[in-house]
Amino acid sequence: MKKVERINVIMRYINNRAHFTISEIMREFNISRSTAIRDVREIEAMGMPLVAEVGRDGGYFVMNNSVLPTVRFTNNETKALFIAFMATRNQQLPYLKSRHSLAEKLLSLISQNQQDDLVMLNQILLFEGTNPHNPDLLDLSDLPHPMLEQLIQILLMDSYLVISVEEGREIKSYPIYLLHLYREKSLWQIEGFDLEEEKRRIIPVDNLTDVKPYPEKKRISRKKIIEQLSKQEEAINLVLELGPKAIAQFKKYHPLKMSISYTNPYQTTALLKTFINVHHAEELTEIISWLLFLGGDVKAREVPKEVLEGLQERVDILGNR
Repeated sequence: MKKVERINVIMRYINNRAHFTISEIMREFNISRSTAIRDVREIEAMGMPLVAEVGRDGGYFVMNNSVLPTVRFTNNETKALFIAFMATRNQQLPYLKSRHSLAEKLLSLISQNQQDDLVMLNQILLFEGTNPHNPDLLDLSDLPHPMLEQLIQILLMDSYLVISVEEGREIKSYPIYLLHLYREKSLWQIEGFDLEEEKRRIIPVDNLTDVKPYPEKKRISRKKIIEQLSKQEEAINLVLELGPKAIAQFKKYHPLKMSISYTNPYQTTALLKTFINVHHAEELTEIISWLLFLGGDVKAREVPKEVLEGLQERVDILGNR
């Protein structure tokens, strides 16, 4: 870490603490005692009001009502933020207007040379949804579903909801306890526990027409909901041992609700346990493609015969080409 960056981080570190010592700064930032003392003195010279405490357990504290200097971005921080904006274009994310204003503020804070670097990055880097012929750095025109932000605002206050959904020509309402709001295959989905039918339900956000809180007197406890869900969990039918190459592939991409457990402290081997619905043709096809994507660094402990047959069929097709 460069000196300017280190001092900037140290300032925020000590501003968030009622008391700190030189030894703590040394340990936290892996620097020598003389460097820590020199950095603290520079921070004092910049105007941060530090008060030294004398004694064996002495140290420093920041005077009340102190104000940090203006936040400044390094060149690499600026690029990191801008690339994050580029990578999320046309993803139909919520709070698009705020994302747009953030990009405008970022551009207003940086120098012309830094802006020129971003224009170059905009021309060179391509992500899904990137228009290579559009030079506008602030083009973030992908609009999410109009209900998405409203839904998130309600969720921050309450997870018990009545969701109204358009199904065909009808509008149906479902009382749910919302478990997750997630995006998969370019679509936002609500995963919730149906409070009347007492089962898991997936609802596309694109079909939403209204969201409102569910009456408190009709609610069941979160504990009971978790108990009901645990009883309904499908039995595991796919168990795989992953080596380091397969783990690397897993980190690049894996189905949303799939996770691994590392089996050694170096995280070079892992165990994957999950349920595959072999009667759902689309899910089965996707899993077979994903298992091929993991590569050969995999050992199977338990695999449904339908998955094995699908893998063999893919191998036979490739072998005949």
